[in-house]
Amino acid sequence: MRLGEKYQHLVNGAGCACLSPELQQVCRRLEDLTRRGFLTGVAATIAAAATPRGAFAQAAAQPAKVLFRQLKLFDGKSDAARTGVQVLVEGNRISAIDTGNSPPPSDATVIDCGDRLLMPGLIDAHWHTLFAAVPVGIATTGDPGAIFTASTAEAERTLMRGFTTVRDVGGPVFTFKQAIDNGVIPGPRIFPSGAMITTSGGHGDLRMLSEIPRNPAQLSLIEQTGGAMIADSADEVRMRVREQMLQGASQIKLVGGGGVSSPRSPLDMSTFSEDDLRAGVSVARDWNTYVTVHAYAPNTVQRAINAGAACIEHAHLMDEETARLMADKGVWLSIQPFLSVEDSVPLTGPSFDRLQQVFAGTLTAYELAKKHNIKTAWGSDMLFSPQMTARQGTMLTHLSRWYTNAEILRMATSTNAELLALSNLRNPYPGKLGVVEEGAFADMLVVDGNPLDNINLMNEPEKHLAVIMKDGRIHKNTLSG
Repeated sequence: MRLGEKYQHLVNGAGCACLSPELQQVCRRLEDLTRRGFLTGVAATIAAAATPRGAFAQAAAQPAKVLFRQLKLFDGKSDAARTGVQVLVEGNRISAIDTGNSPPPSDATVIDCGDRLLMPGLIDAHWHTLFAAVPVGIATTGDPGAIFTASTAEAERTLMRGFTTVRDVGGPVFTFKQAIDNGVIPGPRIFPSGAMITTSGGHGDLRMLSEIPRNPAQLSLIEQTGGAMIADSADEVRMRVREQMLQGASQIKLVGGGGVSSPRSPLDMSTFSEDDLRAGVSVARDWNTYVTVHAYAPNTVQRAINAGAACIEHAHLMDEETARLMADKGVWLSIQPFLSVEDSVPLTGPSFDRLQQVFAGTLTAYELAKKHNIKTAWGSDMLFSPQMTARQGTMLTHLSRWYTNAEILRMATSTNAELLALSNLRNPYPGKLGVVEEGAFADMLVVDGNPLDNINLMNEPEKHLAVIMKDGRIHKNTLSG
């Protein structure tokens, strides 16, 4: 779930962990995780990954051309699959969708799909790359190399679940992204937000009580790690946004309200004023990109929309008026289908009560989104547990309560790609994502079975994904050539 829940998990779901010995230990350990420490961790990861192994070894030596034949094609946009087509990949792009059954180029590797479904790689619009699966034992040591080793393993698992792209909405992921893009470690494409920007007392403000009152001239431990940055005026918002942009952010995440398990930020609260939010939006626009705002309560969501936010994260408590405003303004909704306690780390006390609000609100929020035809993206928002991240595909199948299988697959491919494209000139991967068409990036899956008929195939990617290709590289192939 959200960043505050990361620390909640460390104390086995205690209602308020701000004074627990375990959390204080973690914060003391994290003191060493300055940005220099993170870079050291990345360097250690890069050195460890210098020799490709496992699935990544398959991607090390790639053919210049790959022809997929004997397939059903779901292109990411249609209602049904097509037959009688071949897909040719040259380099990292799709060069042709061939309907004439042309003979393969002499220098192409041919993959016979055996009438399986070929589709675009999946996109998760709400992910935290460095916080997704770092176990408690590693977190409590605060060792940068260990944290990046765990994150490296999870990045590959994410890719092996068929997620070829993620939008990271909070975390110091810039150098990690570079390692993936350079082919040093396997993982999905990352659209990074950098640190989430919050107010004092807002969701993401995980300071020790000894760090209060705030000293603007001295970063708190959570700020030193790059997980969050605190801003208490419009000028500070502008500065913090610019800091994330100069590091390579593709979009900006502002925290407009409280969170489920943040120790000191109730779910209903609002943080930034409309003027503060507008300041962040203005800077992002100056950089030719957009702001997404973390918000649950109707007033918080409406404030963000009125300030010019292009996207809202969560909004599980929105009402009819809020949904209508979102639709009228053409604002995106990035929401997660949380349905039961199985979708969350253990929580108790007030945090559990807030979680129940989210579960109840999920049903209404999706109904309102469909009723008002709101532009809706899908994300999983899994955090701090490799057991939870393994449910990434399951979270996708939860959408079957409201959408057809084709609508679900479109949302996790071409629709999510439309949201990513809002990054405009800050898009780190200029080109078409989320579709199988000529000129698009060669991010594709071959599914053993047809998820258009049975979406639950996505629950077991290790069993049902026969081929995983990202950027023209084959990371998994169980089919004979």
